[in-house]
Amino acid sequence: MTDRELQRLHVLTVVLEGQLPLKNAAVMLGVCYRQALRLKASLASHGPSGLTHGNLGRSPPNRIDSATRAKILKLADGKYSDFNDVHLMEMLAEKESIVIGRETLRRILRTGGHGPKRHRRPKRHHKRRERSPSKGMMLLWDGSSHRWFGSGQPACTLMAAIDDADNEVPYAFFIEEETTEAYLKLIQGVIRRRGIPMSIYMDRHSALKRNDPYWSLEEQLAGQRKPTQVGMAIQALGIHPIFALSPQAKGRIERLFDTLQDRLLAELGLENISSMDQGNEFLKKKFLARHNKRFRKKANSNKSCYRSAKGMDLKKILSFVYHSVVANDNTVSVGGHVIQIPRGKGGRGYAKAQVEVRQHLDGLWSVYYQETCIAKSKRTPLKEPLRYRKKSNNSKTRGAYEEKLIYPAQNSHNQCDIFPGQLM
Repeated sequence: MTDRELQRLHVLTVVLEGQLPLKNAAVMLGVCYRQALRLKASLASHGPSGLTHGNLGRSPPNRIDSATRAKILKLADGKYSDFNDVHLMEMLAEKESIVIGRETLRRILRTGGHGPKRHRRPKRHHKRRERSPSKGMMLLWDGSSHRWFGSGQPACTLMAAIDDADNEVPYAFFIEEETTEAYLKLIQGVIRRRGIPMSIYMDRHSALKRNDPYWSLEEQLAGQRKPTQVGMAIQALGIHPIFALSPQAKGRIERLFDTLQDRLLAELGLENISSMDQGNEFLKKKFLARHNKRFRKKANSNKSCYRSAKGMDLKKILSFVYHSVVANDNTVSVGGHVIQIPRGKGGRGYAKAQVEVRQHLDGLWSVYYQETCIAKSKRTPLKEPLRYRKKSNNSKTRGAYEEKLIYPAQNSHNQCDIFPGQLM
């Protein structure tokens, strides 16, 4: 019997013995006089058991039967062993036709000896940053290196972007490393699916921001540093870059990867996916749509701030840029890759002209003179540019340095310090 039922037994026993009026007993028990009469009659007829609840000892009608419990525990031990409680609940409903509440499932798992997937430690206090009011006003992007396809497979990087306004992930894909190429392909995917965002919140990765201490003479005279390859693309697209000073400042993208390392990793294992090509196909056709449906929030405004890229040459903007001077034989050489420039209008040549040589994301090459494409070349492997610095040969600027980007196939020059091209 419960404490409440024991109190009723004691008070009503005194009433039956004639030592206490039933009216006073009703006040002590906190019930009306008619309820006190019923309780008194039940005690007189059935004894102490008449005061206990009628459902005592009965199984509730919505109780999970033992066969279903055993099946859930077997699945949690087997094919769904990598899933957390909520994710397992969703998969049971979607794939096994077992609809069960989160707390009920959690109770079954704990009593069956299954602890939580992760033990969470208390979070440090950080001030909350309000979400952007409209979609496309601010995106957050980053890369997460992890063994996404299991402990037996090499680590690779998942590149992803998330909309600050509603938590939607417009694009994500697997690639070997977090590089300039990865970020250019990420913004390309976002633009194709949603449009050009107003701003992007990012960390200070060397592909995104110059972190080296060196200033060229040209930069010193201009009073500002040249952006990285990604920075130039963002600038050309009219996107405002915002650089975070700590991981907590871009907490939403960090929490996204925390969620993906939990849920996506489990689903990749469930589908027996073991390569980046298969993983990218799974992201595109299945996972992202389901993830966005599950975690998308309603933005404060229905207005979208994404801009159309119509009229922009995205192939040109999203590319690696090298500056060069045309040789007397109307060729430009980048890292040993020679591009012949054909005759221009009226049979003109381009010897000694300063041109831009761009390698596009598909590996093809183009040469631009004053914003006009004057030559194209075959596809070569896409490589991160290298940046070198050498002392200026100009006697008036002794001690100053000149800087240049080179294609990695090019041999090192004398008196040059070469380091990864993400820095520029």
